[in-house]
Amino acid sequence: MTNADVQKVAAAAWRIRRYALRMGEVQGQGYIGQALGYADVLATAFGHMMNFRPAEPEWEERDRFLLSHGHYAIAYYAALLEAGIIPEEELETYGSDDSRLPMSGMATYTPAMEISGGSLGQGLSIAVGMALGLRQKKNPALVINSMSDGELDEGSTWEAAMSAAHYGLTNLINIVDVNKQQADGDSRKILGFEPLHEKWASFGWYVQRVDGNDLPAVIKAFENAKSWPENQPRVILCDTLMGKGVPFLETRDKNHFIRVDADEWQKAIAVLDANKPEGVL
Repeated sequence: MTNADVQKVAAAAWRIRRYALRMGEVQGQGYIGQALGYADVLATAFGHMMNFRPAEPEWEERDRFLLSHGHYAIAYYAALLEAGIIPEEELETYGSDDSRLPMSGMATYTPAMEISGGSLGQGLSIAVGMALGLRQKKNPALVINSMSDGELDEGSTWEAAMSAAHYGLTNLINIVDVNKQQADGDSRKILGFEPLHEKWASFGWYVQRVDGNDLPAVIKAFENAKSWPENQPRVILCDTLMGKGVPFLETRDKNHFIRVDADEWQKAIAVLDANKPEGVL
């Protein structure tokens, strides 16, 4: 990892946040707190880690990114825009009738949307099957499953974790967004999940826990996961701050779906613009 790598990913994360805010303004709503908080992870995945071809979203040897938490679609679409998989002009269609960018991720609508997420706790199980299938076909692609900490409440998540370790799925990386929020409140109080590092390790995974908004740490964690030599699946636990990059949203009371007033979208974009990374035009 070089300084140039970090600067490149930082610029991508800034644009992902800005794209997400612009989409949120189109509909006047969206899971924008998660989008801002998770932008650094998505920028690292698409801008530094993954092997894909923007013009061929179904290329057989592409790395697969599974959005288990389908309500993060606004963040994922922003990453696809940044990656050149979706043209920027489609941004204005977000959440509209006949759009390829529905408000929850659906594989039948959107290029590079590998699964229809949103029924939480399903993504990792699908990822295990996908990783097994790719290994059987001797396909070198990685499977990256992205999930929320709320999905840790689901028993299917832990059955999948046990299966992945049993089969030694070295081609599987699981990312958990530990933002400590779900629909009913603080996810740690709804059903306590700590200590996460020790739990995943006890299931046989190679575990890293990082500040999900510390770009060098996130990049290093992805690199470590990809190069880890042992016969284990890999998990990256990313502690993120909802609303990251827009202070007046960072400090707002979170109830999983941040309320943003009509005049605040442009204010949030102006905050981002005033703090754009060096070298971004």
